[in-house]
Amino acid sequence: MSIVDFSLAGRVALVTGGSKGIGNAIARAFAEAGADLFLCSRQEAPLAAAAGEIQRTTGREVGWMAADMAVREQVLQVAAAAEKRFGRVDILVNNAGWNIPQAIDAIQDKDWDYLVELNLSSVMAMTRAVAPGMKQRGWGRVIHISSIMGLASTPARNGYSATKGALIALAKSNALDLGPFGITVNCIAPGPIATDMPMSILSKEQQDTLAQRTAIGRWGTPEEIAGPALMLASEAGRFITGTCLLVDGGALARVF
Repeated sequence: MSIVDFSLAGRVALVTGGSKGIGNAIARAFAEAGADLFLCSRQEAPLAAAAGEIQRTTGREVGWMAADMAVREQVLQVAAAAEKRFGRVDILVNNAGWNIPQAIDAIQDKDWDYLVELNLSSVMAMTRAVAPGMKQRGWGRVIHISSIMGLASTPARNGYSATKGALIALAKSNALDLGPFGITVNCIAPGPIATDMPMSILSKEQQDTLAQRTAIGRWGTPEEIAGPALMLASEAGRFITGTCLLVDGGALARVF
């Protein structure tokens, strides 16, 4: 094992939800490790700005496309655009997702359907789209961004926990399908990470409570997900597949 095993030189990575937060931190780390990038997110202006900033500061090629991962046709358009721009996708990070808190007896069908499509079905569709090329080349890395909420939960997180838990099971099945072709598939399950989504949903009291549940006593940063993602995306993680890597500051180590 050497530092070269963490290099992504010559690789192309597609990162969904890549304009900010965890997706952006992972994309930047991949570019710094030598990968060219194709990014997508819903809003064009911040996506273009993020892509331009990464390209300017790392010297890597960065393509992008504004798209809504809750719309199946747009998922397929992003996969096609990435392969057209770079000729292939070696690494896929399925990061796009959202949370709509609702108790089980208050779930709205449109909200449930939206979360299933965005958090779960888009991951299936994107992975399905890029897998044939990876199989043909005999190498690939797929990382689904799950959540600590896929392994535990809190009240009114039914749709989010259900879809994030399903990603962990999906990764196991994906890994068995694709392993014989040199492709690894894993999940990362972040714990409390200070991104727009939890900060916009949780009260200050809830934020403080979650911080104290960790062993470290604080929220994590998006950059603290990037290191584990780089390991899984590189040769350093070549014998890791079909598993879920918790990056939660020790939150699930605590019983009470």
